[in-house]
Amino acid sequence: MMNRANKPDIAKGYIRAYIKKRVKNTWKEMKRNKISYLFIAPFLILFILFYFVPVLSSIGLSFTYFNILEKPRFIGWTNYVNLFFADDVFLKAVKNTFLFAVITGPISFFAAFLIAWMINDLKPKLRAFLTLVFYAPTISGQAYIVWKFFFSSDIYGFVNGWLMKLGITYSPILWFEDETYIMPILIIVVLWMSLGTGFLSFIAGLQNVDTSLFEAGYVDGVKNRWQELWYITLPSMKPQLMFGAVMTITSSFAIHDSLAALAGFPSVNYAAHTVVSHLIDYGSVRFEMGYASAIATVLFLTMILCNKLVQALLRKVGS
Repeated sequence: MMNRANKPDIAKGYIRAYIKKRVKNTWKEMKRNKISYLFIAPFLILFILFYFVPVLSSIGLSFTYFNILEKPRFIGWTNYVNLFFADDVFLKAVKNTFLFAVITGPISFFAAFLIAWMINDLKPKLRAFLTLVFYAPTISGQAYIVWKFFFSSDIYGFVNGWLMKLGITYSPILWFEDETYIMPILIIVVLWMSLGTGFLSFIAGLQNVDTSLFEAGYVDGVKNRWQELWYITLPSMKPQLMFGAVMTITSSFAIHDSLAALAGFPSVNYAAHTVVSHLIDYGSVRFEMGYASAIATVLFLTMILCNKLVQALLRKVGS
């Protein structure tokens, strides 16, 4: 009879043999396709140095107290405990971030696809012009500053001027000094700037849908444009839909610059404070890098979970 004490050793032996076999097979595969690996090597090296290593470093620093001037000191889960149970501003930032993500994310995703679908059948020159028009706010960099003039808190602001001229109000409204108005205005601005690279991917995907599928679809019983969209167009665009969803989620969770430029940093009663704002506050202003790393890690894991959820939903499209 086999001694129970030997079972762990046997299991470890099987694991070592399996790992050794996998490494050997992987090495053979790399040698067989060495030209391909040489082509991807520059990107892979840059990805490891500037993405993978920093992420691992951030996760490691999140368990330390690190103020840049002193060596990191391991403190375990203290940063995470303080983050969720002692930091009221962070909890408000989480609420604001999810509010932005839930409202601006789906709306901008569906709006980008709907606009791309509507202009797809236009003549090439007109389609290119409209694509530039809709994409312009994204590539303009500081385009959101225009809204600062629209909602200026004095009588020279366009919105205040119109409201006073129409007799709706008799004194200027302090748009970015009153937390009641801050969030609705910022949501409008973010939606105005939301047609980014996802929108371009939708245009490209629609242009590459095989036209023979539409002919086959009408033979099989497709009767209108909506059925054509659901049964042919969407299933043919799953890669572009996935890319657009990932980009939309990433941008909606990582929003900060436009909010800070319009509402200030910090904003009134932290009305426009997001998780990224909190991260920049502790990382770039207070230099509490351990705490900032904990914030970054939480944000990173949240974005991954949301991306996985959206990918699971998109896989069901047209299936």
